[in-house]
Amino acid sequence: MSIDTLRDLMPAYAKDISLNLGSLASETVLNDQQKWGCFLASAHAVGVAPVVKAIEAAAAEKLSPEAMTAAKAAAAIMGMNNIYYRSLHLMKNQEYTTLPARLRMNILANPGVDKMDFELWSTAVSAINGCGACIDAHEGELRKHGVPAAQVQTALRIASAVHAASRIAASETALQG
Repeated sequence: MSIDTLRDLMPAYAKDISLNLGSLASETVLNDQQKWGCFLASAHAVGVAPVVKAIEAAAAEKLSPEAMTAAKAAAAIMGMNNIYYRSLHLMKNQEYTTLPARLRMNILANPGVDKMDFELWSTAVSAINGCGACIDAHEGELRKHGVPAAQVQTALRIASAVHAASRIAASETALQG
């Protein structure tokens, strides 16, 4: 499978999503590792099988095995962190923000790829998972290290298109079952 295969899965009503997937796959604002890591982390964050399979196949042509693992790790660690930190952010009782998280997050210190690429992927996954606190934290790290707003925006655009494609694929699969 490939991005074109994924685009072919989109029904007529989702033509915009198909077109966006195509243009984002050709995007040059991010390098290949940044771009395909965003695609892969986003697909794993949503976890819809046909989308994960298509993006895994496309990413495998562009990413090293280490980068593939790191993108999946970004989806995994943010899957945990986004729930925890979003909860803290939403709770009225601020006492919880003063307590240590006591959750293992070692991958953040040594992701196996350029740390800013991992931050970019974490930002994309945090957007999918709806954690404003994590989006702000990761975007702040990116900007502190000179990553331009256009690159952050492209990661968010990839996350949004992959999320939409995943929801559509899941809905269409449900209709067939």
